[in-house]
Amino acid sequence: MNLLVRLRDHLEQILSFALRPRVPFTNNQAERDLRMLKVKEKISGCFRGASMARDFLRFRSFISTLQKQELHLLDNIYLVHVIDI
Repeated sequence: MNLLVRLRDHLEQILSFALRPRVPFTNNQAERDLRMLKVKEKISGCFRGASMARDFLRFRSFISTLQKQELHLLDNIYLVHVIDI
């Protein structure tokens, strides 16, 4: 009974992902951000050193930020390469 009352009272918030295309189905962004790290570990077994892990994470963070801000990936990667940050 409590569940039905809660669904009735909060129907718009519960179905916001269906009513608004930009709202994700889940709120588990952190898990999605870490998924590539786990895939990399599964494929290669481990990183060869701390600096390689750091560089990989920095690059993944950069790509993730570009995607969240809906910016063009290749253009911005090129800009970083040219500016040499």
